[in-house]
Amino acid sequence: MKREQDAIIAALTPVVDGIVATLGSFCEVVVHDFRRPENSVVAIAGSVTGRSVGGAMSEIGMGILARGDQASDELNYVTRTGGGKLVKSSTMVLRDGDGTVFGALCVNLDITAVTQAHALIGQLAGLTSPAGMPTTTFGDDIDSVVDAVVDAHQLEQSKPWTELSREERLELFRGLDERGVFAVRRAVPQVAARLGISRASAYNYLSQARNESDTSQEQQA
Repeated sequence: MKREQDAIIAALTPVVDGIVATLGSFCEVVVHDFRRPENSVVAIAGSVTGRSVGGAMSEIGMGILARGDQASDELNYVTRTGGGKLVKSSTMVLRDGDGTVFGALCVNLDITAVTQAHALIGQLAGLTSPAGMPTTTFGDDIDSVVDAVVDAHQLEQSKPWTELSREERLELFRGLDERGVFAVRRAVPQVAARLGISRASAYNYLSQARNESDTSQEQQA
């Protein structure tokens, strides 16, 4: 199905410019090829996230990659970039004739100015501001995205690695796996370095986390 997948991506490539030309400079449209997650951006128009062709997928993309053919479209979600922009996005998965998920078409809208105006009007009217949005990482470098996901999971634990119990450590690796981190090449050594542990330990924790997840699923079946 490689030829069919290539044809779908080729057909979508010129579409990104048309969408951005229609919606304006606050819009960014990206075509991702999940067959190359470290450099998944194969076409892009607009500059909301600052990426370019050859850039990496985001945390959202890694999560879709982890779900494989079970992935579904994620529409109208809002995140905050590391630089403070509020971005409203829709990610639509690409499938071939066999139903295999191999990429995504993403539309990102910079709604920072609109949100600021809304907040100002709300303050003048005495309304409460909306809760903060989750922060996500966009970048041409997949390593920065992986590091951001690892750091977020460590913050959720509220303790350094050395103080985590065995189950908490396995839960951390299980969570990273579910987010698609380990679908990226070289991710295990990078995670190990980020956590300050050996590569062997990282591979061991990942193996244990996956084995326990498989056992749990079998017991529930």
